[in-house]
Amino acid sequence: MRLKVLIADDEPLARDGLKLMIGTDPRVEAIFEARNGREAIAAIREHHPHLVLLDIQMPGLDGFAVVEAFGADKMPSTIFVTAHDQYAIRAFEVSAVDYLLKPVAHERFTKAFERVVDRLRVAAAEETTLQMRTMLDAIAHPPRRLTRLAIRAGEKTMFLPVDTIDRIEASQNYVRVLAGQTSHLVHVSMNAIEASLDPDTFIRIHRSHIVNVKRITHMWSMAHGQYVVELVSGERLQSGRTYGDRIRTLLTNPF
Repeated sequence: MRLKVLIADDEPLARDGLKLMIGTDPRVEAIFEARNGREAIAAIREHHPHLVLLDIQMPGLDGFAVVEAFGADKMPSTIFVTAHDQYAIRAFEVSAVDYLLKPVAHERFTKAFERVVDRLRVAAAEETTLQMRTMLDAIAHPPRRLTRLAIRAGEKTMFLPVDTIDRIEASQNYVRVLAGQTSHLVHVSMNAIEASLDPDTFIRIHRSHIVNVKRITHMWSMAHGQYVVELVSGERLQSGRTYGDRIRTLLTNPF
C-alpha cells in the first residue's frame, strides 16, 4: 500500500526532520506540508492523506481544532507530534494512532509509523471483505421490481399493473402515471419510482419523464444528443441532454 502523508507543523525544521525520516520509505507515495491548522484542514480536504503527522501547538487553529473540524471518526490516521507531554491523554481521546514527543527519535517514529501501516492494512482488508459480502448479497437477493401500483382514491384502492403504464411524469412532490386514457397521482419521487421499475421495460429520457419502451413507436435524433420519442398514443416527448446514452441503447437490434 502506497501512503500519502501530510506533515502539519509551524516549525520548518520540524517538518524537514519528519520528511527525512519517511522520505526514503518505499511505502510513501507523496508528502504534503502545512504550516498551521487552516492549511492542514485545506490539505486534508484536497489530498486525502492516509496519515497526518500533526503538531498540537500551532498558530490560529491547533491540532485538536483540526481534528474537531472533521470529527475524530472522519480524520485520517493521525500521529500527534508536540514538545509537551501534557496533551497525551487528550490525544488518545480523539483517536490518535500515536503520540510523539519532540525531538522525535528515529526509532520511536519508526514504531509509530509501522503501527499506522498495520492499522491501514487491516482496515483495507475489512473494507474489501465488506465489499465482497455486499456484492454476494446483491447477487443472492436481487432487487424486487415493481409489478403493480396501489393507487388510493378516497376510501378505495385500485391496483394498476405496471405493464399497462405508458409513461410517468414528475408533478412536484408526486408523479403522474399515465395508462391509456387514465392518469393517476402517486406520492413518490421520480428517483424512487425509477429505481423500483424494471430497467429493461422503463427508461428515463428526461428528469421529468419515464416511458415504457414497449409503448415507443418512433424516435428522431436531434442536436446536442437529444431525441424525440413518439408513443403509441401519438404523444411526442423530447429527451434531456444528459439522457442520450440511455436512449441510444434502444436504437440497435440485440443481435
